[in-house]
Amino acid sequence: MQASDPMKGTPFTTTIAAFLAMTTAFADVSAQQRPTTGYVPVNGLRMYYEVHGRGEPVVLLHGAFMNITTNWTGWIDDLARTRMVIAVEMQGHGRTADIPRPFRSANHADDVAALLASLKIPRADVIGYSMGGGVAMQLAVRHPARVRRVVVISAPFRRDGVVPEGRDALQNLTAELFAGSPIEAEYKRLSPTPDHFGAFVSRMVAGYTGDTDLRAEQLEATTAPMFFIHGDADGILLQHIGEMVRLKGGEVHGDMKPRSASRLAILPNTTHVTLMERRSVIVPMVNEFLDAKTDGSLP
Repeated sequence: MQASDPMKGTPFTTTIAAFLAMTTAFADVSAQQRPTTGYVPVNGLRMYYEVHGRGEPVVLLHGAFMNITTNWTGWIDDLARTRMVIAVEMQGHGRTADIPRPFRSANHADDVAALLASLKIPRADVIGYSMGGGVAMQLAVRHPARVRRVVVISAPFRRDGVVPEGRDALQNLTAELFAGSPIEAEYKRLSPTPDHFGAFVSRMVAGYTGDTDLRAEQLEATTAPMFFIHGDADGILLQHIGEMVRLKGGEVHGDMKPRSASRLAILPNTTHVTLMERRSVIVPMVNEFLDAKTDGSLP
């Protein structure tokens, strides 16, 4: 008797469908200026990157299974009006080939730090979405001298910060779920190993289940101010969001004592997927945060 698919008919399949629709909508890059592109050898990888615009550097770190186009179309144009945007594709994603090394957020963070060193950028702001948000926090922990400010979009610092159904779904992802999707098509279009999509998904799932969480004291010890951006239905537990904010000096009465340099925004009626559609709301807040003085006030 054929085994049933544990994902079939679950609410997560609806979420994946919305996610795939989002990546289709973001696939039009005709409005973007032609960037400087290249590869940098870092820790055994040939890491692909793009540079857009001029100004203070900000690094964009994509989510799992995504690449620069599917995650950051539109965002790059907005941010590059006033900043030098460095968008990267991490191990196994987009044009960066996989290597025989586990997918770990710490490894990704080390790769980004090495890329910045190779590009002779001593320090940068970092914006990460989902998996990229976790990598951004790891970067702040492991390479504090490389990081000025961090924007974390819909990411926990521990896996128990995700709602249980979200954790269960991520551990049961299969390549078949992505069959015919833009994610599969983009992988086959860009990857140096286009026939390895099934292995890529399996390795990503193994990486998620085998990754090492940050500890609360590690996040608390980071010196870079952080801006945590969430949807009110993005799959991250509200108590976990509160913990992150408290660890970074938040939960104070700002009219009675100094505010933390870190910030929190929770967008109403917004999910993990639809957060990336709220660019017109989020980008101005991000720019204000990146331009703020160390004490959290505006320039």
